[in-house]
Amino acid sequence: MVNKKLLGSAILAALLTGVMGVPSAQFVAKDPGVRGGPAGAGQPLPGLSKAEMALFTAGQDDFNSREDVGDGLGVRFNLDSCGGCHAAPASGGSSPKVNPQFALFSDPTFGSGFNANNKIPSFITKNGPTREARFVKNPDGTTDGGVHALFVITGLSGTAGCNARQENFETQVTNKNIIFRIPTPTFGLGLVEAIPDSQLTAAQAAAAPQKATFGIGGRFNRVRSGSASSTPSVSGDMNRSGNDGTITKFGWKAQNKSLIVFSGEAYNVEMGISNEAFGNERDENPTCQFAPVPNDTQPETGATVADSISAIAKFSIFMRFLDAPRPSPDTPGGAGSIGNGSKLFTTVGCALCHEPSYKTGNANPAVLANKTVRLYSDLMIHAMGTGLADGVSQGGAGPDEFRTAPLWGVGQRVFFLHDGRTSDLAEAIQQHKSTGSEANGVIDAYNNLREGDKQDVLNFLRSL
Repeated sequence: MVNKKLLGSAILAALLTGVMGVPSAQFVAKDPGVRGGPAGAGQPLPGLSKAEMALFTAGQDDFNSREDVGDGLGVRFNLDSCGGCHAAPASGGSSPKVNPQFALFSDPTFGSGFNANNKIPSFITKNGPTREARFVKNPDGTTDGGVHALFVITGLSGTAGCNARQENFETQVTNKNIIFRIPTPTFGLGLVEAIPDSQLTAAQAAAAPQKATFGIGGRFNRVRSGSASSTPSVSGDMNRSGNDGTITKFGWKAQNKSLIVFSGEAYNVEMGISNEAFGNERDENPTCQFAPVPNDTQPETGATVADSISAIAKFSIFMRFLDAPRPSPDTPGGAGSIGNGSKLFTTVGCALCHEPSYKTGNANPAVLANKTVRLYSDLMIHAMGTGLADGVSQGGAGPDEFRTAPLWGVGQRVFFLHDGRTSDLAEAIQQHKSTGSEANGVIDAYNNLREGDKQDVLNFLRSL
């Protein structure tokens, strides 16, 4: 006779050994999914002064406000607010689960006129990521790479006479001439901005020997200060600003130097609103100009300091004063699993590019000075191979090169990789492996782990 109690205990033990890392046919590591509970991000830096807090709040309000034609929205745009795209898990984050671009077509403030002049592109879905589209090539075969905004203002209230027409995105999809980008999270970016270049180069030098053992070298382009040459360097130099030689840190390809540049470019590219940093209209169609150019500038007078600065200055201040995401010590999987996953993250080589932490310098304002920045990125550009290559060059970054994505906050991120192609963290890891990718050796080491150890790594990542 079978002892059911002993049999049940044996089955339970077998399942548990699989979870703890012993090979088990029943257990395969998987992404625990978006970490539940309160948003561990979106809060201001602790220690802001009363005046700084007022600026943070004013910036947050402007970041989340919707723009209209009178503000300069369009001629072409991807959405009508910063906060709509940067929404998960809180204001300043990345693409939310429910796509606000899709929701435009049921928004009564946009109405039938908008729907008559715009179609929902096939790559914009209700529960897919918010995206911007770029064309790889021009019709004559030359390099394009620029953003092609999804929608036109034609048909919106106040646009009488505008004859702009939406681009034919489905032809580009059919021709495989289109790539996508999703919003990068903006949490903690003031801390990132305050990391001295010397720390980044020191970390690079310290990691170089071990990186070489994993086949991580990199193709880092540098335009040296005072030089007109844009010849790529393979010496391990960082991606640098062509004017002053300092390290560029922001954007999927580390193409933006500062938060003010990042803000100005996004305002113009994503919403079509020209500003002090980007003063020209992207589309100068004369039938569709309904606001003075630049659309947004610094006000001459204002009742408060916040009322006396431009929108892009407010955006940059909001991002500068956003605190870093807060990790969980025990979710998912428990503290033991997370601790083991953290160790394995280093052992298999992930931490060679996803550098765990830095320290800010003697920063101004003082609230940013001498702070630990648990970023999990070296802020360098790396060749990611054929699997992730998008065919687009930006600054010093080539067609298959991307900045190492910071991993803080990844526990509550919905979509992964530059184009949001997956919501599965385990799949995103595997996407790092392809012909020509610097990550191949690291992914091989990860894949050789036992399933329970892989699960610990995934739990660690989702705790961040």
